Amino acid sequence: MFKFVLLCGMVLICTACSVGPDYKKPPVYRDEDIAAGLGLRPGTPPCITPDWYKSFNDSSLNRLIAEGLKHSPDVKTAREKLKQARYRLFIDRAGFLPDFDAKGTYDKSHQNLAGSFPIDSEYYQIGLDATWELDIWGGQRRLNESAKALLKAAAADFDNVRLSLVAEIASQYINWRLSERLRQITEKNLELQQHIFETVKSRYDSGLSDELSYQQARSVLDTTQMQLPEILIQEEAYRNALAVLTGQLPQNINKSSDNILKQPPAVEIQEFYHLPVEIIRRRPDVRTAEQQLAAQNALIGQAIAGLLPAVSLSGFLGYQNRRLAPIFAPDYNMYTLGTVINLPLLHWGELLNQVRIQKSATREAFALYQASLLTAIADTANALKSLDEEKKRHQNAEKSMVAKQKILKLSLKKYQSGLIAFSEVLTAEQNKLEAEQTYLQSNADVYLNIIRLYKAIGGGFTANRNNQVCQKDETNSAAVPDKD
Repeated sequence: MFKFVLLCGMVLICTACSVGPDYKKPPVYRDEDIAAGLGLRPGTPPCITPDWYKSFNDSSLNRLIAEGLKHSPDVKTAREKLKQARYRLFIDRAGFLPDFDAKGTYDKSHQNLAGSFPIDSEYYQIGLDATWELDIWGGQRRLNESAKALLKAAAADFDNVRLSLVAEIASQYINWRLSERLRQITEKNLELQQHIFETVKSRYDSGLSDELSYQQARSVLDTTQMQLPEILIQEEAYRNALAVLTGQLPQNINKSSDNILKQPPAVEIQEFYHLPVEIIRRRPDVRTAEQQLAAQNALIGQAIAGLLPAVSLSGFLGYQNRRLAPIFAPDYNMYTLGTVINLPLLHWGELLNQVRIQKSATREAFALYQASLLTAIADTANALKSLDEEKKRHQNAEKSMVAKQKILKLSLKKYQSGLIAFSEVLTAEQNKLEAEQTYLQSNADVYLNIIRLYKAIGGGFTANRNNQVCQKDETNSAAVPDKD
């Protein structure tokens, strides 16, 4: 017994080592180079929280996103995957401990030996069976390390699903309200074109205008009326898309009376150039790729441990007797202890190739992490540039719209006074409609580019799963899914 305890103690001391490479954060691209490429500079960064969309001050959008985060099938799927990763970690942790099983055995044998009487034997055995494979080389610890990293990857993926859902709902909502405004503008222009047509018709009936002007006015009115059904179809399509994203029926999708696109959003883009580079590295999809790399790196050590000797301990404590009735009497108790050492000798390259596979898979995971980081950098650069240029375009679109509206009013007065031909009025009216649509589209594009920028920089799920990206971190309990 003393020798057995001594052997266990020596083995436990040996388990302090873990074969295989330890994970180190990959040194991919310097922060200084990333900052220079994005034009980032020192300063006070803006406070970015997962509910950044509330800065748009639209109650309908806030309600739709809340419903989406609660009912979306994608969020539910990601939440269940996170729970599964947590359960796998619990399973791997159990590998550190011995397995205990209640065991009952009944054995009966009959042997005929030459030149002797037959031998009959029968016995019952009941007790507790235990087995324990010692983690001498750290293979189990590497497996547990991999499971921890996969749990973190699942948590980052859950954040990424939430971020993508919020951005998609916000984008579809902006497009929905854009279709609504386009319909309203089209209906308003129909009224104007109807008024112009009636004016031309009155002059034509009085002989003060030719048939060409009459037919042109009629054609413009018909063309605009043809556009209205297409706009209505788009408006309904965006509403149905929001229903899918939020896990609701279309009739439950409602909007506020005030259209968010009546005014452009108030955003100071220069603040975003003060963001730290770390915010790019901590974007949810980048964190997912990094944790998957860490998980795969740990599997190298597990594969290497398979090349080395394995030690297993086993034991049994219980009762044994030829009859079942008095088996629990003190005279029939028993125990067994055993040690098995398994040394791999000839597996025809199977174990060695397992190590090679894990090393190759780790290099693949590194390349995927590198690609995700490059994608995050490119997304951020594109979003910053697009928003910056769209703000300039929006200012010009507003000036152009105001000018075209004034030109149409002046043209109508001159036409009614007989100073200009109707074709000039027609051109002015078409230019006004185009300018109003361009301005409205620019309003929507500013919003869409803001949404794209928030998504590109991680939307508040960047510093830590439970922290917001602010000058001072604050706990965000909404980022943590409910436990069972």
